[in-house]
Amino acid sequence: MKNSLLVLFVLLGQSQLMTAQTNVEKIITGTVLSDIAQLEGISVVNCSNKMIAVTDKNGCFSIQAKSGDILDFSGIDYKYLRKYVYKFEYNSGVMEVNMTAKAVELDEVVINKYGSINAESLGIIPKGQIKLTPQERRLYSSKGIVDGTYSILSGERSLLKMNLEVEKKELLLKKLEYLFGNKYYTNTLKIPEELIKGFQYYCVEDNEFVESLGLKNKTTTMFLMTNLATTYNQKRLGEE
Repeated sequence: MKNSLLVLFVLLGQSQLMTAQTNVEKIITGTVLSDIAQLEGISVVNCSNKMIAVTDKNGCFSIQAKSGDILDFSGIDYKYLRKYVYKFEYNSGVMEVNMTAKAVELDEVVINKYGSINAESLGIIPKGQIKLTPQERRLYSSKGIVDGTYSILSGERSLLKMNLEVEKKELLLKKLEYLFGNKYYTNTLKIPEELIKGFQYYCVEDNEFVESLGLKNKTTTMFLMTNLATTYNQKRLGEE
């Protein structure tokens, strides 16, 4: 009887070892689609190992995962999706994911019939003239010979330059608020809701990130933001 139990335990141990060995993490390659069109810039997060990937222009991504892991898919214009890695997907190393576009709230859309009428079309200012922000106008108006000398001596120019930098950062923060909702920060980047504003300030202090915002390259922006979020969370958790 004792020998039989010993053999049974040995067989069970070997079975568990073989199961563990056949379900180790490996690279899974996937494609994210919506109505047969490939989706670019979709964030993919493995909830088990916290690995993050972003789909390319062909909707493709690669991420380390094993059978049974949960992957979160999120994009600005698409409904949040949570998906298991099935055994057949793990064995083949390939998966295909379909996402659904968010419905447009038509009652919130305001149509401006006269959107093409502006100061340029009315001839009030020349076409192609550079548009300055309020702080830029104040700074450039202080560069006259008399006013400029007074501004330098009084320290006003330094203050105007500082105000200009603050204004630029405020514009970048507004752009971030427009591009990404709170769920993107909390679900995808794992930033606590109360720290979202602080993380946004952290992002606009990074020159490479600011440059990507200016170029309107959403894929690069999301990639850089993911890296910044990783560093930000590491520092935050290290200080706790």
